This record gives sequence, structure tokens and C-alpha cells, in this order.
Amino acid sequence: MKALVKTELGFGNLEIQDKHEPQPGNDEVKIEVKYAGICGSDIHTYEGHYKVGVPVTLGHEFSGVIVEVGPGVTAFEVGDRVTSETTYYICGECEYCQAGDYNLCNHRKGLGTQQDGGFTNYLIARAKSVHKLPDGVSYKEAAMTEPLACTHHAVSKTVINEGDIAVVIGPGPIGLFTAQVAKSFGATVIITGLTNDQVRLNKAKELGINHVVNTQEEDVKETVASLTDGYGADIVFECSGAVPAAKQGLDLLRKKGQYCQVGIFPKADVSYDMEKVIQKEIRVVGSRSQKPADWGPSLELMNSGNVNAEAMVTHEFAITEWDQAYQAIKGGEAIKVLLTPVE
Repeated sequence: MKALVKTELGFGNLEIQDKHEPQPGNDEVKIEVKYAGICGSDIHTYEGHYKVGVPVTLGHEFSGVIVEVGPGVTAFEVGDRVTSETTYYICGECEYCQAGDYNLCNHRKGLGTQQDGGFTNYLIARAKSVHKLPDGVSYKEAAMTEPLACTHHAVSKTVINEGDIAVVIGPGPIGLFTAQVAKSFGATVIITGLTNDQVRLNKAKELGINHVVNTQEEDVKETVASLTDGYGADIVFECSGAVPAAKQGLDLLRKKGQYCQVGIFPKADVSYDMEKVIQKEIRVVGSRSQKPADWGPSLELMNSGNVNAEAMVTHEFAITEWDQAYQAIKGGEAIKVLLTPVE
């Protein structure tokens, strides 16, 4: 089978290789991949900014059908339509694992990072990480369950009351999912972006986000003030990973507001306006990846129609067309890109 493999760390070093079909071990299933999404971390990995356990087949957002089950598997059978959490291995003993916070286990190994992932024909997943697809969720939609689960995790880190004003900064795939999830929780959502985000801002309007603001053409602070009697936003989700956006987010918040950092900064050491955090008693929380409790609700959000994942897919390529997919993303015309296997 063909696989898109990161062979060495550093920029590039991504190539199509012939690999043997894997076989499931105890408590594992073999999944035939239908679609696999390109995540921002895959781009960072390709560009050499994100370390993975090379050599490894990339791709941690995927959907497919079970074609074989290993010994000990009773919850699934051949023919089940599924997706899987990215968790392939955890220690199972630390306090984070005991609480179901697998995303925080120091020994965790993930599909597409330390274990071969979905940019290929078949992969092996641990049965405990696998989820059956509801009837109303297509393979294409299911391939985006992981990023949706990440945003459900982020939104769940905050407290949203009906009618709260939530600002989502950054209209990329994560921002667009965050906006939809926050809206499903009862928030009135403002999503912001720049002029070069116009394709994504247009998509936000199509998705029914309450207010869409190009901050290079409109004053988002005025928009927030007009909706809150001048108090400021209740919640800010920073999804761009840009330091100026983070500073703007703190400025937009009301006193006792909530700030959730979702986007990853290019450099870990960033400058925050802690005076605003102190004087406005802002509650700041980070959100890392997702955990098992986020997957069921995410699948149901798609099944119920509260989140429209399929509308976010703008491009599809075969795994052999990585260069075209990469250029579509970097050029700004793509929102969500899915890859498909090749024979």
C-alpha cells in the first residue's frame, strides 16, 4: 500500500512509500481509510516546526471502515463505519489517565505522530479509541471529528450562558469549528479575521455565524461594545496563534471575562498584557487537543446538524498530491483539505 511518510525531521522530507498492510494485534482493529484531513500540525510537521517520531505515516484526522478485528475485540465488527481518537498508547496509570485526560499523559503516543496514521490505505487503531459513526454522519464529515473534538474540548473549558457574547479570533478550520460549537452552546458569536482571510470569513457567513468582522475594515471593539452595552465580550477564543490577536482578545473582554487560548504560537515565549488580566479579573485557560469525552458530543453535533463540517471542505487531493494540497492551504484559497488513499 502507498503511504505519505515523514522520513526525517526538518523542512520537507515527506515522501510516498510502499508499505506492507498492517495487521491488528490484541484489542486492535484494522481500518480502511476513506478520507484523512490535513491538520495545521501536519503543515507544521512538513515545515519542520513540529517534531514527530520519524519515520511515521502522517494523518491523525480520518474516517473509514473496519476490515479486520484483532483478538479480544468484541465492541466492533467488520463493516462498521468508524473514526478514531488519535490516542494509540497511554500509560493508563497516571492521574491524568485515571481521570480520562489522555491528552495530558506524559507517555501518550498518537496516531500520525508516533504511530502510523491515516495518509495511507489501512491503519491500526486501538479498539478503545474507536467510535462508530451515527447514521447521519458521512465519511467525509467523520474525517473532521478530531479537529471538531479539539474545539469541543476548548469550548467546554469555559462556562457559556445563553446569549453570552463570544469572540472567536481566527477563521481557520479550528476557528470555524469553535464558532459553531460555541453557538450550539448558546453563545452569540463574533468571528474575526483579516482581509487575506476573506474566503474563510465568507464561509463563516455561510455557516450562520452571528457576526463576521474583518478587523482591517471594521472596529471589532465597537461591534463588541454595541452588543454588550459597552461592557465587553464574555468570552474570547483565540484560535490564530498570533500574539497581536491574543493582546486584542484580552482588550475585548469585559471584567470577569473568560479567555481561552486555542491556537498555538510559533514561539512558546509570548508577551501578554498581564495588567489587563489582573485589573479585569480575567480567567485565562489553555486547551490542549481533545480527550475521549469530546468525541461522542462532537459526532452528535454533526449528526444533529448543529455543526456543518462538510461545508468546510474546499479541496480534495490524493495522498500523492501533497504539493498541490500544501500550496492550496498556504495560498489561502483552502479551508479544509481532505486526502484520499491511492491503490
